[in-house]
Amino acid sequence: MKDLEKYEVILWDFDGVILDSMPTRELGFRKVLEEYPKEQVEELIQFHYKNGGWSRYVKFRYFFEEILGKEVTTDFISELCSKFSRIMLDLLSSKELLILDSLGYIQGNFSNQEMHIVSGSDQKELRLLCQQLDIHTYFSSINGSPTPKIELVKNLLQIIPFSRSEIVLIGDSRNDLEAAEINGIDFFGYNNWDLQKDNGYILSFS
Repeated sequence: MKDLEKYEVILWDFDGVILDSMPTRELGFRKVLEEYPKEQVEELIQFHYKNGGWSRYVKFRYFFEEILGKEVTTDFISELCSKFSRIMLDLLSSKELLILDSLGYIQGNFSNQEMHIVSGSDQKELRLLCQQLDIHTYFSSINGSPTPKIELVKNLLQIIPFSRSEIVLIGDSRNDLEAAEINGIDFFGYNNWDLQKDNGYILSFS
């Protein structure tokens, strides 16, 4: 893909771009919150899909404070996130979930372009998953929550020895687009038709 090959650095979102994980993450939220009213959990699931780039820390807090109207402690949210992470590590380690279209580009170009992951997924879990999936060696760094994606990108830009015009972010959500725009780098949408309207968009890496 010539438009992409002009960049020196690619920042990749993970869920929905490298791994087909969104339905599994939905299942994780349902399992962790199975004791709560189904109607309210459905509200969270809708929020989850609309805000794919946001972390589980934000989503669980949104569920309790905005949907249920309850105050919760940081320790309680961390406990829920740990339970969620254990479920994800069990369910997402299958190579069958890898998106071969994007993975093919990564495998064919990681030696020519510097690649990083910037994800809303928990960083510790994300790094373990990438090792289990045997894809960790393709990336110069693997970065995740609880640090917000906008800050993950900002932090990388401070250490990457290339100008912002040589860096692009590829993602499947409006949150990814926002992280690119706020940090002044290019963006390509992928695997989300809503992003095709007014931005660069990748139909296929082949």
